[in-house]
Amino acid sequence: MRPLRFVALGDSLTEGVGDPTGDGWRGWAALLAGGLAEQPTAVEFTNLAASGAQTGDVLERQTPAGLELRPDVVSVVVGVNDTLRRTFDIHAVAARLDRVYAAFTGRGAVLLTACLPDPGAMLGLPGALARPLARRQRAVNAVVHALSERYEAVHLHADAGQWLTDRAMWSADRLHPGERGHRQLAVRFHALLAETGVASGPAPSPEPEFPAPTRSASLWWLATAGTGWVARRCTDLLPQLLTLAADELRHHARGTSARLDLRSSASVSAALAALSAPERPEPEVA
Repeated sequence: MRPLRFVALGDSLTEGVGDPTGDGWRGWAALLAGGLAEQPTAVEFTNLAASGAQTGDVLERQTPAGLELRPDVVSVVVGVNDTLRRTFDIHAVAARLDRVYAAFTGRGAVLLTACLPDPGAMLGLPGALARPLARRQRAVNAVVHALSERYEAVHLHADAGQWLTDRAMWSADRLHPGERGHRQLAVRFHALLAETGVASGPAPSPEPEFPAPTRSASLWWLATAGTGWVARRCTDLLPQLLTLAADELRHHARGTSARLDLRSSASVSAALAALSAPERPEPEVA
């Protein structure tokens, strides 16, 4: 009997950023893999996630590689990086995710998805800067939620709850979970999979294995890798974000802020409506 195959797709969250081990990252997906079967050796885990990945990267690069592995379980957690780009297009995001979800579920894989918190709130940006990012993330979450229902995914609502405001759950950059946060994601996914009978092994421990990084280590990370990450995102997004913020302030002054939310909701509805209904196999006739 071959081992259960678990393949993880996505961005830095699934890559494991914030949960260092040895010379690399571990992360929630690796922690979850150990509890999918009674014996960890009965699970083959492959992590294809990459820092900075957008939905286009997952569709064009990670999905073909993932399909070759013929997974029994596949996680697709992505979308935050799309919201941080000036090229953000909810129609394109929806179309890409639809194709990725269909590709794996069409081969019988159990699909794991998640809604995520908006980056503006996690970074503590001023309201006029944070609200456009929050609106974008809500749009992505709405698409993920709708498509998760369509493809009968095991879906985790990670965009709400006490864990978002618990500083102990987060790493120095405030965008990626620390070890405790990654463990929280793994525990919650395991609980959902256990309910459906997919996970038969023990749940991951919620308690950290390693000491939390010292304040000096966290500051050093922010001054090196963290600063580079922020600089790359700001170069791409900042000019447009300032334009979005100015638009936000104009609507606020006129008392028409609700129009921005309605416009975003309409875009989500149009994006989902543009997707063709998933093809379902015809039932066999005895």
